[in-house]
Amino acid sequence: MNRKCSILVCIIGLIGIALPARAGDVLDRIVATVNNHIILQSEWEDAVCYEAFVAGRAFEQVQAADRKAALDRLIDQELLREQMRSSGFPHADGEEVEKRIREIRKRYAGPEDETSWQAALARYGLTESELKKRVALQVDLMGLVDARLRPSVVIDSKSIESYYNQELLPQLRQSGGQPVALAEVTPKIKELLTQQKMNQMLVAWLQDLRSGSQIRMDPGSRGFEGQLR
Repeated sequence: MNRKCSILVCIIGLIGIALPARAGDVLDRIVATVNNHIILQSEWEDAVCYEAFVAGRAFEQVQAADRKAALDRLIDQELLREQMRSSGFPHADGEEVEKRIREIRKRYAGPEDETSWQAALARYGLTESELKKRVALQVDLMGLVDARLRPSVVIDSKSIESYYNQELLPQLRQSGGQPVALAEVTPKIKELLTQQKMNQMLVAWLQDLRSGSQIRMDPGSRGFEGQLR
């Protein structure tokens, strides 16, 4: 199990990273501030586009609730970026970033199909350099969370055995799969339970960061219904 691919994505979706707006973009209004850091509507829309791109979702599938969730994630991500800057956390390894980009690319084009890949990027208003910056920040933040929370997680053998008997074996029986020995799947179960625990800890950590921060949202941003590019 690739712990950095699966960890925490469903909680904060570390994909809609706020980056400086591209040259020529219209900075129409401020939608939120996080400890005096401004989040612009253009950044918000860029984040929505990026999230749709990496998820392989068409624009017409993006709802108002998805946009609101993207803004909430931008706020959480800025709080985590502050933690990363203050701790001097090292940046992501280049190979790890490239691996993630290759995974995204598989949804749209083969490794030799450059035309389809560029067309997909353009459809979502992205360039390769922007994609690389966003993925690098995603990997950075996932690494920060992993380094901060993982050392505090303890998974005992009783919890592993309980998951094996109450979750894994029933799933295998229902799907018609062959039973596997507890010892064979113990590392994977331990990692899964570790990530579940880290998800819970991350929610609490973000709540603490929010409570100790100055966060202001533009009243109009809660009902934003703007069109994507």
